[in-house]
Amino acid sequence: MSTVNREIHLASRPTGWPTAENFRLVETPVPTPGPGQIVVRNRFVSVDPYMRGRMNDVRSYVPPFQLDAPLDGGAVGEVVASEADGFTPGDVVLHGLGWREYALLDATAARTVDPDLAPLTAYLSVLGMTGLTAYAGLLEVAGMAEGETVFVSAAAGSVGSLVGQIAKLKGAGRVVGSAGSAAKVDRLRELGFDAAFDYHDGPVGDSLRAAAPDGIDVYFDNVGGDHLEAAISSMRLHGRAAICGMIAQYNDTEPPAAPRNLAQVIGKRLTLRGFLVGDHGHLRERFVGEMAGWLRDGSLSYDETIVDGLDNAPEAFLGLLRGENLGKMLVRV
Repeated sequence: MSTVNREIHLASRPTGWPTAENFRLVETPVPTPGPGQIVVRNRFVSVDPYMRGRMNDVRSYVPPFQLDAPLDGGAVGEVVASEADGFTPGDVVLHGLGWREYALLDATAARTVDPDLAPLTAYLSVLGMTGLTAYAGLLEVAGMAEGETVFVSAAAGSVGSLVGQIAKLKGAGRVVGSAGSAAKVDRLRELGFDAAFDYHDGPVGDSLRAAAPDGIDVYFDNVGGDHLEAAISSMRLHGRAAICGMIAQYNDTEPPAAPRNLAQVIGKRLTLRGFLVGDHGHLRERFVGEMAGWLRDGSLSYDETIVDGLDNAPEAFLGLLRGENLGKMLVRV
């Protein structure tokens, strides 16, 4: 085991779009566990859109990253030292202290996973928080029913690509997705979306009406802005939107221009419901059972974009914000 640990620290808070200068690679000693603690050699770490909000020093549902300290996020790795009952070197665990090579954490903050059941990366994507977000948002928050029409924004991303597939597996009548390139649109069709469009090709509202001329019942929102406005316009009576993210405005320095049609929520009796995956842990067992079955029989696929090297984690994160990923964006440490 190395004696040198490498961590990515937040060097400064961005205004607007983050840059490489907002991050710093720092070397520290490899930590030693105390009572009840373990040290994990991270193998893969996750970068996710919500991390952009944590770079700002504002109150939110999760504390902001601290300056001159390591960022954190989902990670999977191997226990290399343990002073905790139930954990031995060699165990593979899922935890929340990414953005570093070696993580020191209380054993209560780690969950053992089986590397023989699925690839390690799956526990950060399709079998982890990403998959549960898609499952809970579509089925519990939006309450999708058989035969309904579903619209998913950022549909080629880690969450959106699973939402569309789960919708089809659960009997949706029509599933429409938006994405940011022709190649991503093609991939959505391969995944079973009934229609897909590149939001660069014209006004989102026009593209959505063409893809779902009879309207939509459910909108899974990863984008906000003009996508939310388009969804509201296309929603049928009693439509529901699960608001998962609003990546379109994460880097804005001015108030968003859209949606400008919120008054339609009244007449159509729409439900727009924000949600956090942490509120839906009671679904985990059912989710894992169904998802594992779909993976085994080949009825569901998932994409990953893997960047090599912890020192490239900032660029992987910036690439995620620019939409350069297909599926889950991960860093191999």
